[in-house]
Amino acid sequence: MITGSSGMVGRGVLIECLESKDVEKVLVINRSPIGLSHPKLEEILLKDFLQIESIKGKLAGYDACFYCMGISVIGLSEDEYSKITFKTTQAFADVLHSLNPSLVFCYVSGKNTDSTEKGSLMWARVKGKTENMILNKGFKDAYAFRPGVIIPEKGVKSKTKLYNFFYIIMTPFFPLFKLLSSTTTSSRLGQAMIKAMLQPFDKKILESRDINELAMR
Repeated sequence: MITGSSGMVGRGVLIECLESKDVEKVLVINRSPIGLSHPKLEEILLKDFLQIESIKGKLAGYDACFYCMGISVIGLSEDEYSKITFKTTQAFADVLHSLNPSLVFCYVSGKNTDSTEKGSLMWARVKGKTENMILNKGFKDAYAFRPGVIIPEKGVKSKTKLYNFFYIIMTPFFPLFKLLSSTTTSSRLGQAMIKAMLQPFDKKILESRDINELAMR
């Protein structure tokens, strides 16, 4: 199952799952419809992810969760950001773990996330707290993906107009960016998650270099 498939990261992950011969079925859970139809695809709309219990009966039987939902910290207080980033993810993880502790949980975090939960950057502390909760939840396996720059591929676009403008301007330089260890692509991110689902990877917190390595396995 995938959350956040209406965003750039989640959409890229979804495309890789739909194209993969190793994925039989995909359930996407979003606040708004993604407008995509595919024989493998099922969609559930859930306005408030803290109400995940209301769809619990539809979440059993899946091998992995690719949690790609996130929000910008700009303009939010720590309480507001924590509610969306930590509490929502925790509620989701609690339900999935109760249904299937043998599931593989892949959480999209961010570069420079603070695993100590004590740093000066609020968003990094909250992300770190969320990572730690997922990694210690008791799932069969769990990973925190910390991509740096993500190059969109296969028609994937950001929901943020400013980011899309930047991507258009920088398109001629994408081949060069792909050579940088701090850069990955929307396709590689999805491929890496699928590989993590199929076979354990030694690292549980993955930077862009690790994501690219795992995608190429």
